[in-house]
Amino acid sequence: MISRYTRPSMGKIWTDENKFQTWLDIEILACEAQAELGVIPKDAVRVIREKAKFDSKRIDEIESEIKHDVIAFLTNVGEYVGAESRFIHLGMTSSDILDTGLAIQMKQSADLLLKELNRLKDVLEKRANENKYTIMVGRTHGIHAEPTTFGLKLALWYDETKRNIKRLENAKENISYGQISGAVGTYEHLDPFVENYVCEKLGLKPAPISTQILQRDLHAEFMSTIAIIGSSLEKFATEIRHLQKTEVLEVEEYFSKGQKGSSAMPHKRNPITCERVAGLARVLRCNAQAAMENISLWHERDITHSSVERIIIPDSCTLLDYMLGLFTDIIEKLIVYPENMKKNLEITRGLIFSQSVLLALTKKGMKREDAYAAVQKYAMEVWQNKKSFKDVLKSDNTITKYLNNIELDELFDMKRSIRNVDYIFKKVEL
Repeated sequence: MISRYTRPSMGKIWTDENKFQTWLDIEILACEAQAELGVIPKDAVRVIREKAKFDSKRIDEIESEIKHDVIAFLTNVGEYVGAESRFIHLGMTSSDILDTGLAIQMKQSADLLLKELNRLKDVLEKRANENKYTIMVGRTHGIHAEPTTFGLKLALWYDETKRNIKRLENAKENISYGQISGAVGTYEHLDPFVENYVCEKLGLKPAPISTQILQRDLHAEFMSTIAIIGSSLEKFATEIRHLQKTEVLEVEEYFSKGQKGSSAMPHKRNPITCERVAGLARVLRCNAQAAMENISLWHERDITHSSVERIIIPDSCTLLDYMLGLFTDIIEKLIVYPENMKKNLEITRGLIFSQSVLLALTKKGMKREDAYAAVQKYAMEVWQNKKSFKDVLKSDNTITKYLNNIELDELFDMKRSIRNVDYIFKKVEL
């Protein structure tokens, strides 16, 4: 686990202390419910609540001998409670506390991840508005296409982040189920009231149906959502990496005082943080795949899923928390170079306006096939001979027969290309 990179709040959720405390809360609430039903004495619940404690080291010590974590936990709690401990875990199975407790930890993690996602959204909103009209070339297949703005690029990321917030909210809702239903989910030794009581107190919903466990499609959805969010961050980071290439240098990661870029080349300023984000997204996708493998189990339950999710769920929650913090910092401090954007717009000597010329010619009466052939012919000449596209067009009678110099000048106006930026920002609700 990458806990050394993690803010304490997320790291704390996945500690043994928090896990065991959650288990203890579930057990005590179950005792309260049993007392409400008259199954166990209310005085016993008072004693249990007053005395129930645990010691993580002692639990590990017991587990090393008996090879069962829940029994080790219950044994340790019983050492504190005494005789009344016989009422703890009455009619329950291990997964009643394992799965209900895991749901609480995932819900807690989702709350923190949503907080970080909203922080990223706010930073993207700020930077998008700052760069709303910062004109740059748009690229398709990595090749210059038509003008766009850096603000539109950030607005796109803002909109995707909003979708990711909704995805995570839905995944949180769908993982917020608990179960106290016994060995195969039939409540044979439990009244369903216990499950309802415990879940209500914990802010969970009772599972409509369970076996010995909550079904792992719920966990797979949560993990897939985390992987999608990580993939979005990878997408954003990869774009920054492209834009930071030496021959492009339209944006750049913040390079702090004293930072070193290369052990061999002192001049280097590498996009290492974006590269880290892009690389770590692969781990999230692998973990999501493992979560999908966990869906299929033998009969009412086996434990093929258990060892896997003890690694992948804490790691993915912790990792995404870390990645969100990194990328929000990247965007907040991102250096933008409008002059380089302007310079790069001019590299193709006006070819980025080829579609404008094509459409103008067709509107003036030229057949589209003929217009395309003519524009492409002159575009190829510009590529090969490094001429100005507009000058080449102005010097040819085939073009000037349809378009005069003033009309051609208007087609090469950058402002014309971005005239709908306000409309797009309004649609994105920026």
